[in-house]
Amino acid sequence: MLHLALVGNPNCGKTALFNLLTGARQKVANYAGVTVERKEGSFTTAAGRSVRLLDLPGTYSLDAASPDEIITRDVCLGTVPGEPRPDVIVCVADATNLRLHLRFVLELKRLGRPMILALNMMDAARRRGIVIDVPALERRLGIPVVETVAVQRHGADALRARLDTAVAPASAPPADLDLHAEVRSLLDAAVTMPNRTAATDEALDRVLVHPVFGLAILAVVMFLIFQAVFSWAEPLMDGIEVAFGALGEWIGPALESMPLLQSLVVDGIIAGIGGVLVFLPQILILFLFILALEESGYLPRAAFLLDRLMLKVGLTGRSFIPLLSSFACAIPGIMATRSIQDPRDRLTTIMIAPLMTCSARLPVYTLLIAAFIPERTVAGAFNLQGIVLFSLYVGGIVSALAVAWVIKRLRKDKSEHALLMELPSYRIPHPRDLAIGLWERAMIFVKRVGGIILALTVILWFLSTFPAPPEGATEPAIDYSFAGRLGHALHAVFAPIGFNWQICIALVPGLAAREVAVASLATVYALGGNEDGLQAVVANEWTLATALSLLIWYVFAPMCLSTLATVRRETNSWRQVWIMTGYLFGLAYLASFITYRIALAWS
Repeated sequence: MLHLALVGNPNCGKTALFNLLTGARQKVANYAGVTVERKEGSFTTAAGRSVRLLDLPGTYSLDAASPDEIITRDVCLGTVPGEPRPDVIVCVADATNLRLHLRFVLELKRLGRPMILALNMMDAARRRGIVIDVPALERRLGIPVVETVAVQRHGADALRARLDTAVAPASAPPADLDLHAEVRSLLDAAVTMPNRTAATDEALDRVLVHPVFGLAILAVVMFLIFQAVFSWAEPLMDGIEVAFGALGEWIGPALESMPLLQSLVVDGIIAGIGGVLVFLPQILILFLFILALEESGYLPRAAFLLDRLMLKVGLTGRSFIPLLSSFACAIPGIMATRSIQDPRDRLTTIMIAPLMTCSARLPVYTLLIAAFIPERTVAGAFNLQGIVLFSLYVGGIVSALAVAWVIKRLRKDKSEHALLMELPSYRIPHPRDLAIGLWERAMIFVKRVGGIILALTVILWFLSTFPAPPEGATEPAIDYSFAGRLGHALHAVFAPIGFNWQICIALVPGLAAREVAVASLATVYALGGNEDGLQAVVANEWTLATALSLLIWYVFAPMCLSTLATVRRETNSWRQVWIMTGYLFGLAYLASFITYRIALAWS
């Protein structure tokens, strides 16, 4: 089997090429830092040759400065225990920006290993009028050069075909060779640039990265996204809710002869799963916008815009991408901090990443907003529920910056680190990549619903059903169950912030996955004899003060156990895990207490 390694500068399309060659679906985006650890796949060439392929984190040099760059350097040098040195290194270069990428190609040649240069994004280069004399470049470099278009179905055929022939070791350039001068010489010999290169990018950047207009446009874009989440998803959510209601009414009578099984299926599984799955349309709409912004190349500009603001709280724009990833889930966001070179900046980013509103909180937010915030139009165009959701997301961001500022003051750090980041060219998002991204998000959510959420729902049903109420009991059966007793015991702790005992029950399985809190509430209320939908029950039985308190709780609430395990792995420290858990719990309790008391005073 041939061992192959994909390497290159960040954002050159390595992961897209990896997906095309192996049929995998690793995350792809138009900004640097997406790949932070090696990924492995395999494929077979046209001649039947088996190939094992590694996708390595992007790096600008073999002089590694961050944990992800160290992975790439060590694999290329063959110094990773148990990992054979690659038989062939495929260096992927962005054909639209060879001035930046060819320097790393020359550095890799110094290893003297068999090597192929893949000129990726050749379609974009041609559209811009960039002419690359591939044979001339191949002659000057002394290594095979192939064209690839990683987003097209047959875009890697030339690379596959080249792998069926032997690849000779690259001749190492002289040690004293001026790499920058050599790059200029290569460009003069093999690349013809159009007169109006990047004119479009420059015109757009004059507006989108303007210190005033750029920030205003960024705020408007984010605001409109959250408006769409509420306005567009409603018909689909209604359809899912009706479908699960009809499913319960259809199955329930068929199980009347087995009341225990009927309760498990209707009150436990259907009520719990349906209560979470109904939020899938909102999650997909949110990620449709995020994926489109990623693909377009706008997100690095947003990092550039926010760099000055983040410097004031002790971070740099380099923290923006990990924090942005945390909006999907804190786990990839925390892993993405490997691209941050300064260890103190990295630790601070890890500590505040949980304050970004992950998608698991969206079901809780939308349930409470739909129940308590009227569906009203504000200023003739804006949805009030969308404004509240936007405010919760902003609240998480502001809190994260405030915590980072406090950390910087506590460690008395006055250092500042400049942001060096490549701004990719703008491009129209490819429908295929958007569809794949949405499909993956949907599958992640559905698998969580069918896996951990289903399992926890069944466990909660059992704890909420047994033991049976004693003879002559007057309260609902759930009051006498294990879960009911646990909820009443926790109520003493959470009563000052307005939580009832049903919410206290939902907080416990919510530690495994936050969406489970909604499924748990649906199950608890269904077993408590409430036959209305969860949203109606919440609207009728909770006060506005309790709802606001729970909303604020989930802005700061301690992370799920999977995230804490990731923090332990990335920091190699249980102390940091306990510090994070403690400060998030304290912040959540304090903020909910203040919110609840103020809401009570005003009501």
